[in-house]
Amino acid sequence: MTAAYDEFAEAYTAENDDSLMNAHYERPAALALAGEVAGRRVLDAGCGSGPLFAALRARGAAVTGIDQSEGMLAHARRRLGDDADLRVADLAGPLPFGDAEFDDVMASLVLHYLRDWAPTLAEVRRVLKPGGRLIASVNHPMMVNLTHRHEGPRPDYFEQYTWTDEFELHGRKAHMTFWNKPLHAMTDAFTAAGFRIAAVSEPHPVPAARELFPGDFEILDTFPSFLFFVLEAG
Repeated sequence: MTAAYDEFAEAYTAENDDSLMNAHYERPAALALAGEVAGRRVLDAGCGSGPLFAALRARGAAVTGIDQSEGMLAHARRRLGDDADLRVADLAGPLPFGDAEFDDVMASLVLHYLRDWAPTLAEVRRVLKPGGRLIASVNHPMMVNLTHRHEGPRPDYFEQYTWTDEFELHGRKAHMTFWNKPLHAMTDAFTAAGFRIAAVSEPHPVPAARELFPGDFEILDTFPSFLFFVLEAG
């Protein structure tokens, strides 16, 4: 997956900056769940080219960003400046931080790339302060299941399975591979890692996007694509 993101980093950055799904749906929802972050130390886990990092920093947070793709981090450095704390790290492995360093970890659309969440959640829990928050968004499992049932074959909702999808990113085709989990498998993984589920959210896109994306807005406004969690470290 690292090589894939390096290959289409420029197209992905352009898409992420202004698309309905990212700029007008996922990112505003994640920021709303984060709330007041001024003075908090925040880890943007899977920061990509840095749009969420920039928004958190503008709200007064001290932000560190990690991503496994050097190509994406190169775009983040151009966006954020050379003084931004950006590091190469793989969420599937140990994180390059000490214990209890962060008030919040933002995991924006990254967990669904991982087959096994347990090692990642254990590391996130380790680097969070007691009472710290993990704010995570993932592909909504019902959306995934219904999409695949429509396209065929008919997958078992309760099965954990992987698939590769093709996306159009500013005129360029990109392939991304995901792992789908049923909701109970997600919540079981969170609680097993020592998190308390503080909130589960299925937000709407921001109303202003209706005029920008008149066709797609109605679909997204009436059926969720992403599922959000606010989790507190015990």
